[in-house]
This record gives sequence, structure tokens and C-alpha cells, in this order.
Amino acid sequence: MEGRVALQKRASHGEVGAFETLVGETKAGLYRFVRRYVGDADETYDLVQEAYAAAWLAIRRYEPERSFEAWLRTIAINKCRDWSRRRNIRRLFTGGADLQSSEALAVADDEVGPEDHYEAAEQAQRLHAAIAALPPKLKEPLLLTAIEERSHTEAAEILGLSVKAVEMRVARARQKLSQQLRVET
Repeated sequence: MEGRVALQKRASHGEVGAFETLVGETKAGLYRFVRRYVGDADETYDLVQEAYAAAWLAIRRYEPERSFEAWLRTIAINKCRDWSRRRNIRRLFTGGADLQSSEALAVADDEVGPEDHYEAAEQAQRLHAAIAALPPKLKEPLLLTAIEERSHTEAAEILGLSVKAVEMRVARARQKLSQQLRVET
């Protein structure tokens, strides 16, 4: 089996097959990450596609010694930030309601199941909405460390922060989530 760095090096030289292999290895994790960031499945699909397209266009600037996944997460975070800004501007001009607002989340789900399943799904929905509502500077380190189980060092590299800054932001994010979820119950 080919070494990871060799595969990444081939991709960095524009080899389509090597890039496709890396895409195949990273797409599920990237989708989960972006989904948690934006909270909308359709938007997630589009943003993941944009991230891979941007990665391909910038592949010659990729340094193969660096983790491809970390480099890709940096691109995806930037795409998510852009999406957030665009969404806020659209909301400002249209006056439309946010799909993650409490009113939108209060709409009943047509699927009826056992009460335990319903409560668990409701709690998960509240948690996803609360995470999506966090400011990006708190959401990004939290997703990378708590959800993706990356080390603070890896998160710091992806976000361009110090390890201490990541630690502080994760703690603040957890505190905000705890407060927000207590208020909603």
C-alpha cells in the first residue's frame, strides 16, 4: 500500500487519481463536520462540493508533508464562514426567518415513533441548533476537538491559533451551550 505522504505528493502535483483517492478517504468526515457547522443537509452538500473544488484549484499550493485532512478542513471552514456571511446578508435584506430559529425548530416532525426516540431526537435537534448558533470563533474549535476528536494541537494548526486559544474557546463554547440548553428546557 502506498504511503500517505507519497499519495499526498502525487495529488499536490495535480494527479487526478491521487486527489480522488484523498477525496474518497475524507468525504464522510468532511460532510459530518460541515453538517454540524451549518445545520442544513442541502447547504452542507453544496459547501462540501465547494470545498473540494477549491481544494482542487489550490492543489499545487498544498504542502504534502502537512495533513491533507487538516488542509481541507481549513478550506471547508472558510467556505462555511462565507456561507454564514451570505446567509446573514440575505436575512438582512429579505427579513426572512432563520431555519435554525426556535420557531422553525418548533414545527412538528411528521414521523411518529416511540416517546424515547422522540425525546432523543428532540434533544439532538436542540443541541445541533445550539451548536449552529454559536459564533464561528467558538463553534470551530468545539467541532474540531469535541465532535471530530482532534487534539487541541491539530485544531490550533487548522484554525491558525495557539493551543491555549483553542482550549479557551472550547471551554467558552461548552459554557455557552450549557447555558443555552438549560434555558431551553
